[in-house]
Amino acid sequence: MDILQSLDRSRLPQHIAIIMDGNGRWAKEQGQDRVFGHHEGVLSVRDIVNGCAEIGISYLTLYAFSTENWNRPKEEVDALMELLVNTIRKEVEVLKKNNVRLHVIGDFESLPAVCQKELNEAKEMTAANTGLNLILALSYSSRWEMIDAAKKMVADAAAGKLKPEEVDDAVFHKYLNTAPFPDPELMIRTSGEYRISNFLLYQLAYAELYFTPVHWPAFRKQNLYEALLDYQKRERRFGKTSEQIQTNSPQHA
Repeated sequence: MDILQSLDRSRLPQHIAIIMDGNGRWAKEQGQDRVFGHHEGVLSVRDIVNGCAEIGISYLTLYAFSTENWNRPKEEVDALMELLVNTIRKEVEVLKKNNVRLHVIGDFESLPAVCQKELNEAKEMTAANTGLNLILALSYSSRWEMIDAAKKMVADAAAGKLKPEEVDDAVFHKYLNTAPFPDPELMIRTSGEYRISNFLLYQLAYAELYFTPVHWPAFRKQNLYEALLDYQKRERRFGKTSEQIQTNSPQHA
């Protein structure tokens, strides 16, 4: 049976987050330079965005460039920024046509001016779309995000807008870059690494983690469906017991 037909459409995660790892390693295996891997990785982005939109996923967050990635060789960083600009220019009409809305999280001001311009235009062009929300994490790290949130909270407290006793999970969430979005239920990391790498540390508290040895440029819809099928085999308890979950399930209602 086709794996897509095996998926229970009523039990899909609302939000998927992906660490797109392995572009450089894949390129090396092909006898190419790292930048070639990044270019080929764009094809995977297109395929996975389409796949999520087709099956009704509401939110997809892609870890595209971390704050630590600025420490890579300058020629690679420059190539990545150029690739980002060119990709946004080429894909924005497709996103608009496919009803995909673009969002960006991260230290936006640290990006080159031309990247900021293209991203702002793409966000404006897709702002009215009501389908998949595509969230690009650019110049992002979770520690940066939480420090940024703490600074904003301290500033509001100093201005008398926030009292320490008012701070709880809901209040803290409002200060995060991801405030407009629900937390991911599924996090996928490609290329065989078993770590989260400073990605959505707060938001992934109860997410299911899925690791695959497939490098990102080779990751396609079929691989996504395999991850979703694995997700649907898991029991999400949120601190409760299996018995509590089963008692509260629809068949016991």
